[in-house]
Amino acid sequence: MRIEITDLDQLRAAPDLRKAVIIGLDLTREDVRVPFDGALLLGCTLSETMQRRVDAAGALVFPVIPDLPYDVYRSRLYTPAELFAGFDPADPRSYADTPDAEIYRHSKQQGHHPDPLHALAERLHDHSITEALDDTLTGSPIAVMGGHALARGSEGYRSAVALGAALGHAGFTVLTGGGPGAMEAVPLGVRLGEVNTDVLDAIAQAPSFGHDDESIGRWLAVFPEIRSFDTPRTIGIPTWFYGHEPPNPACELHAKYFANSVREEGLLTVATGGIVYTPGKAGTVQEVFQDFTQNYYGSVGPAAPMIFLGVDFWTDEVPAAPLVQKLAAGREAEQWILVTDDVDEAIALLSKYQS
Repeated sequence: MRIEITDLDQLRAAPDLRKAVIIGLDLTREDVRVPFDGALLLGCTLSETMQRRVDAAGALVFPVIPDLPYDVYRSRLYTPAELFAGFDPADPRSYADTPDAEIYRHSKQQGHHPDPLHALAERLHDHSITEALDDTLTGSPIAVMGGHALARGSEGYRSAVALGAALGHAGFTVLTGGGPGAMEAVPLGVRLGEVNTDVLDAIAQAPSFGHDDESIGRWLAVFPEIRSFDTPRTIGIPTWFYGHEPPNPACELHAKYFANSVREEGLLTVATGGIVYTPGKAGTVQEVFQDFTQNYYGSVGPAAPMIFLGVDFWTDEVPAAPLVQKLAAGREAEQWILVTDDVDEAIALLSKYQS
């Protein structure tokens, strides 16, 4: 496993770079005197002299890819402040000028079959995000899945906020798909620690958004400043594949991907503490069976909890839970499947698994 080096002091202190990856450094300074034998350089700026030195040392250099609105080799997750930089709540149309909107437009211009340069750039970016996510996560985080169409101000949204508050009080790090609806309400609850009526009434002024930048801007503008934790406990995992849905401002960090398939599989894989399924449609049902396949075969570790929150929904309206239970009969996964309306019962199972 290579160590990551992201500042010059760290580079100068490294005794051996053969197991190092040097990311995004300005190496045009002549006072950088280190042996680059066997090093891997990603997106570093090199002078002609330094280029000759690293070539002579046999270092592997991945250059800066020009004219991209994103950093291919970034070493950290995104914050909402980064994604929405330049947004002015007084001018909702200014969302169009944010990095999030600009990157989406750029990606959309490439189409489903981008040329090799842009395809490679997007894959390198997504690999960097996966590495940053792995570096950020500690313990056994849990994920909450649910519908993106859940409107602010609705009873379902309020219930999702209450679920998030309960998970937060139980001490869990909570992952969601990072978009609107339930994906926003749950991390909002984690950060509020309660169902705060004043906050919910304020954001309900913009219950949802349309497909234009101004509508998204109005949706963003009503979101208030809320507390963050010293160690982030709410992480969204959204995608520019569905870029018409912006990342929600409730998550403290976002692992935003270009490839939706990588994003979905990754979210299910890193939720090692289990997953809570709130009512949703086709996307949520897809995640149910992707998750169960991992648990059934033990392909990414021991079977983890699958909690179906909403008995009537998951047994009658969308009867995914009985099928999962039937397939799990007699297997390790069976004991970790729960269908309930009781949030406390759900948290008890998640806590039992953690211990």
